[in-house]
Amino acid sequence: MKMHRQLAEAAVAVVEAVFGGRGVLDHALGKVLGGNPRWGKRDRGFVAGTVFEVVRWRRALGFVADSEEVRALCAAQWVRDGYELPDWWEYRGLGVDGMRDRERELSGQRRAVRESVPDWLDEVAGGELGDAWDRELTALNGRAAVFLRVNRLKGTREEAVAWLAGHGVEAREVPGVADGLVLGSGKVLPKPLLAEGRVEIQDAGSQLVGPMVDPQPGEVVIDACAGAGGKTLHLAALSGGRAKLVAMDVVPGKLEELKRRADRAGVRGVRTEVIGPGTVAGWAGKADRVLIDAPCSGLGTLRRQPDLKWRLSAERLEELRALQRRILREYAGMVRVGGRVVYATCSVLPSENHGAAETLSGSGEFAIVDERVVSPAATGFDGFYAAVLERRA
Repeated sequence: MKMHRQLAEAAVAVVEAVFGGRGVLDHALGKVLGGNPRWGKRDRGFVAGTVFEVVRWRRALGFVADSEEVRALCAAQWVRDGYELPDWWEYRGLGVDGMRDRERELSGQRRAVRESVPDWLDEVAGGELGDAWDRELTALNGRAAVFLRVNRLKGTREEAVAWLAGHGVEAREVPGVADGLVLGSGKVLPKPLLAEGRVEIQDAGSQLVGPMVDPQPGEVVIDACAGAGGKTLHLAALSGGRAKLVAMDVVPGKLEELKRRADRAGVRGVRTEVIGPGTVAGWAGKADRVLIDAPCSGLGTLRRQPDLKWRLSAERLEELRALQRRILREYAGMVRVGGRVVYATCSVLPSENHGAAETLSGSGEFAIVDERVVSPAATGFDGFYAAVLERRA
């Protein structure tokens, strides 16, 4: 297979922006693709595929190419993909034959190199998960499927499948995920269909959190770290639109996006509130249920966000652990006695998950009554954790 120079250079520019700390992968890639609307599906797929795989396999490709130069890393990925390296592609690293020899030697390298993660992360995760880290890491290095959540306020899952099929999009039901659909390999959802509000792009693992909140009609339900509202909209659908939902976040812009998505989904009556001094205290003991989808490392989402592992540091992870415990301790006070707090993360690390929930239950005021660990290796979903804590006093 042959390559086009403009596309190859575009892929390099995105990877250099990501590794140079000048951009998040999705944003940097989106900017380049948006600036070249004439590129066809194959061209866009080449650029996006190169970027994601080079970022994902940075260390492994560095070993194969015997170079950390981005142009060499891209060359090694293209050799893996079966492309011919053109004469005009200049880089500092091994030639094709040398890279093929090193590829055969890769399986004998230590895990952090062959599975392409920073040494510190391999040590931390290996220490916390033991042998399970091998399985989870292999799964997290795979390519992510596109999962959809059916908006039951606008129809059943069966109706959504038929509607998508009518627009040429094949989707299958996800066993064990009541509102979940998955698209075929390599498929995407056209933006005009997303604008209909009948389905939302949401990983199947994320969709398992809402049912643990179990919002009931008439209850006051706070989504305390709502962001752009993916889980808020799910909670609205689960309650048939009859729970009294309050979406909170520290970033006003995210709540504005939530309002736009809610309108698209036909969700009415969601109250939004920017968290500021006195917000949490003002809601003390007033909520029936509180969802705390806490800031976390995001390590459960590495298949769709492989750049996270290069942006995260041991110091930042420790800061996140402390933040999770502080938020959990403070925000839990918004629930009434007898009510429930659901603490959730998209991490696979027990220290961010059960370890954090245990700090609240250890006080005696709350008790863990249910827990769920969503394993990427076991499910093919993103990694998630959720704990239900009942307030006893």
